[in-house]
Amino acid sequence: METFIRTISSLNDETRVLILRFLDLHGGLCVCDLQQSLGMIQSRLSRHLKILKDGGFLKVERAGAWSIYSIRSPLDRFRLECLEEIRCLDIELPLLKKLSDKGCKI
Repeated sequence: METFIRTISSLNDETRVLILRFLDLHGGLCVCDLQQSLGMIQSRLSRHLKILKDGGFLKVERAGAWSIYSIRSPLDRFRLECLEEIRCLDIELPLLKKLSDKGCKI
């Protein structure tokens, strides 16, 4: 039951739904790319990413000082159905502003 509540709670915020949709569309991104693209301060973004990770939606891969966040694969049926519903929402996504190719350090 705790896992179910944590999963549902992670979706109880428009910003986190936006982050999930953005990562679903663009694939794995570092925090600096997400921060620049979504116009969020790093501390707020990191909090949302942690909640989504704890909710079972995200994985994080470390590469030196870099943290790359992406949708966990495979997702269980419940989380996959949640993601499919998010794909159907009319969400205006910002453009991807990729800094990591330019040597951004996290």
